Amino acid sequence: MNGPAPAIDITKLPKLPRMGPKPRSKVLDIVLPIASGAFVLTLGAIVLLVLRRRFRYAELREDWEVEFGPQRFSYKDLYRATEGFSDTHLLGIGGFGRVHRGILPVSRMEVAVKKVAHDPKQGIKEFISEVVSIGRLQHRNLAPLLGYCRRRGELFLVYEYMPNGSVDKYLHGREDKPILNWAQRWHIIKGIASCLVYLHEEWEKVVIHRDIKASNVLLDGGMNGRLGDFGLARLYDHDADPQTTHVVGTIGYLAPELGHTSKATPLTDVFAFGVFVLEVTCRQRPVNPNLEDRQVLLVESVLDQWNKGSLLDPVDKQLGGNYNADEACVALKLGLLCSHPFANARPTMRQVMQYLDGDMPLPEMSPTYLSFQMMTIMQNEGFGQFIMTYPSSTASIDSTSVLRVGR
Repeated sequence: MNGPAPAIDITKLPKLPRMGPKPRSKVLDIVLPIASGAFVLTLGAIVLLVLRRRFRYAELREDWEVEFGPQRFSYKDLYRATEGFSDTHLLGIGGFGRVHRGILPVSRMEVAVKKVAHDPKQGIKEFISEVVSIGRLQHRNLAPLLGYCRRRGELFLVYEYMPNGSVDKYLHGREDKPILNWAQRWHIIKGIASCLVYLHEEWEKVVIHRDIKASNVLLDGGMNGRLGDFGLARLYDHDADPQTTHVVGTIGYLAPELGHTSKATPLTDVFAFGVFVLEVTCRQRPVNPNLEDRQVLLVESVLDQWNKGSLLDPVDKQLGGNYNADEACVALKLGLLCSHPFANARPTMRQVMQYLDGDMPLPEMSPTYLSFQMMTIMQNEGFGQFIMTYPSSTASIDSTSVLRVGR
């Protein structure tokens, strides 16, 4: 107890508690800023992706469109259906834009999506209202219009997809397309005539298509003709007069009176139908270049052959003579009658249907008289600069002297 104290082994003493902050790890000094920066970048990328996605699918939707809800498609669905409007799904390109094939993501229904432009004189609300009204049309020879989509100044119409394409492709398209036989052509002509009777006279309003042509007549799985593309159509009440608008349509199918009245009527549709009938029968375009690189109308070519005593000569040579001569005569004469330059000389579509069904004989017609009438309208009505002015059968139309047509 009272002896000398033993020596202290400092190494065995406990460590004193550290005073002040613990020094930071060098690893943490490096990793923390990198992790923070990565987090901010990731968050920014996510926000940008969400905004870009929202911008990509952004639509213009107004309160008055609520009533059209079921007929409106989302742009997102159409974008996905067409895989971003990919060229691999492109069906065709027209004056309004492109037509794409697609499969709707939920229903798996095949559709054709067409971008359109509406008449600037017509309000967008009126245009959409007419589109939705047209969607209520029900006829076996109509390509059903399912609805629409509106996005930042763009308008899209959605149709039921027709697997066999357009009549135009069979008449003037790829060589691998089979030839339409006469029975199929006659069936298509009668089907479109029946459809136009419905549009002009049988529905609750008068519907003027305004763009009847071979590329707008589609073929379903049973090779039935279906009239499609109602992007230019106009509706009005049965007891009302059609309104004046700027001339729209396709050169070769436009009635001559449109050049000075600017009024689309059932008889302007009749004119286009007549040209269509001649085109299907002859497999010739409405306006064709001749050896002098000038434009010659199909109707004048048919009249030339009739004047020479061979009305059936213009019938498509690819048929090899395998057609019903009586039906072909009716088709050619009816095509000429419907495309008469004077509107009051054309039949109504109901009369056309009676001619096609054989319920009523065609009126007496003379190629010399028709050519004289066509020459008269050129001299007296002043349509020299309108391509659908009918010249005499010895004249032709310069491709540069045409009316500029709004599309």
